[in-house]
Amino acid sequence: MTNNSSIIKVTGVEKSFNLRKILHNISFDIKNGDRVGLVGYNGTGKTTLANLLTGKLLPDNGTIEKSNLLNIGYLSQSIDYEVYDFNLQNESELSFHASKLGLNKVNDWDEQRLNHLSGGEKLKVALSMIWSSRPDFLILDEPTNHLDFKGMDWLVEELKKFAGAVFIISHDRHFLDKTVNRIFELENGQIHFYSGNYSDYQKEKKHRVETQLHQYNVQQRKKEEIEMQMDQLKSWSEKAHRNSTKQGRDYGFKEYHRAKAKNRDKQVKSKMKRLHSELEKNKVEKPFEEVKVRFQFDSQGKRGKRIIEADKLSKSFGSRSLFVDTYFYINQGERIGLLGENGCGKTTLIKMILGDVQDTSGMLWKSDSLRIAYLSQDVGDLSPDKNAIEALGYTDRESIRQARTLFANLGLTEKHITASISTLSLGERTRVKLVDMLMKEYDVLILDEPTNHLDLPSREQLEKTLNEFTGTIITVSHDFYFLNKLCNKLLVFEDQKIKRVEMTPEEFLYQPRTQPSNQSNKQELLMVIENRIATILGELSLIEPKDPKYRELDKEFNELIKQKRELKG
Repeated sequence: MTNNSSIIKVTGVEKSFNLRKILHNISFDIKNGDRVGLVGYNGTGKTTLANLLTGKLLPDNGTIEKSNLLNIGYLSQSIDYEVYDFNLQNESELSFHASKLGLNKVNDWDEQRLNHLSGGEKLKVALSMIWSSRPDFLILDEPTNHLDFKGMDWLVEELKKFAGAVFIISHDRHFLDKTVNRIFELENGQIHFYSGNYSDYQKEKKHRVETQLHQYNVQQRKKEEIEMQMDQLKSWSEKAHRNSTKQGRDYGFKEYHRAKAKNRDKQVKSKMKRLHSELEKNKVEKPFEEVKVRFQFDSQGKRGKRIIEADKLSKSFGSRSLFVDTYFYINQGERIGLLGENGCGKTTLIKMILGDVQDTSGMLWKSDSLRIAYLSQDVGDLSPDKNAIEALGYTDRESIRQARTLFANLGLTEKHITASISTLSLGERTRVKLVDMLMKEYDVLILDEPTNHLDLPSREQLEKTLNEFTGTIITVSHDFYFLNKLCNKLLVFEDQKIKRVEMTPEEFLYQPRTQPSNQSNKQELLMVIENRIATILGELSLIEPKDPKYRELDKEFNELIKQKRELKG
């Protein structure tokens, strides 16, 4: 397959679900070697479009033409992957890719090991399978949702080496910046195209919206002028008609004004037709207004009071130990990030705190008075046949009214609320679960990959709200920027231990290593870089991501991190 040859051509594609049109007259083509990022709000049809490209769904109208014998490697955004039969795969390649991702001897895993895979391990197995199938075209739906930092680096490097086309659905702006050179945006059933990576798209999108808003406002002013002219012409016409019917006028006078009235009518109709035609021909639609997402949590309890403590805690599954003889504590009001490679036991510890999984030995104590809210990775536990209100079990009028208000604040309209859960996107289902958390007062929020299925406006608003929450937050997230912005303390899973670390993720992951004395210059440069990074992080925390300065600082931050890694070797 030659470079720049078209591998998929989409023409006039339309798709609806339950009378709701998701995609309207979508057309584009993808050439070999393209790197395309697909973005848009939750529920705009991104996963639907991916399933149309793979053939899992058929369009209602339009065509999708593919190159002959095109081998598509498709990664679903759901972590509910099957337990794989590795014997059906290219074992040597599968094992090679899996080992690069930190999964050793996957072909020897028994059923018990397979049944206790973490979300990140399932994702790594799926990626290894896709790469071992030697695809020509990759479709990756939220590929970084459960991926640790080691896996992220592997995926970025592999995509650089991949010769075929790549189609990535993601809300991870930093991943998109590293991997794509075209952006497709789905909005209101339509598709829009941008050149460059995600940062380029944001800049161009802002310019387009500002230009469209200016043109729209000019049009509205023109429309007001036209309407005033029409009102004046109508007024003249009505006056002519009144004069033609006044009592006491002679016949000639009346005929004169009757003819004048008819002439005015013709002028009005002609003018109105011409003005309407002018407006319709150059009509500018008002730019789509972004949904303003708002979260609000309540909490009680005194800060600083110890609420969770582990002593000589151990957890094993058969012969496999996740952590042994470990000690840590958590105080009320702390922001704790759980950090470690996929499969180290982060989600297992969460389930132990919730009481869903028992320890193997030792003690895990928690305050009896704690009210804990849990947002899991799995959004498939909502009843698929029920609507949002029914799925959350609200029956009294006040609860339903409050829930509807919260749904609206989260950008879920009446059509989302009344639709069955099965028709909602994973991001929309996550918002449904968030409403349940918002309806109650909690002391502790346990968040397992909370941003996985949220679009960017929702992620940013959730970050702001969680920073205002006065209770305790315990979170697992492979979204480095979310974790670093939220958490100032860590529980680090390392060498089958869980240790408490009084650092942010940035400080812990990139803390200076001890250098030999003959590398003092390198150490000094490293300290300069560290200080500048700390300054940038402080500035970034005080400005909004939409601020132009944010992008400049973010770019400098990434360059410094790269320099830092090179220095540390």
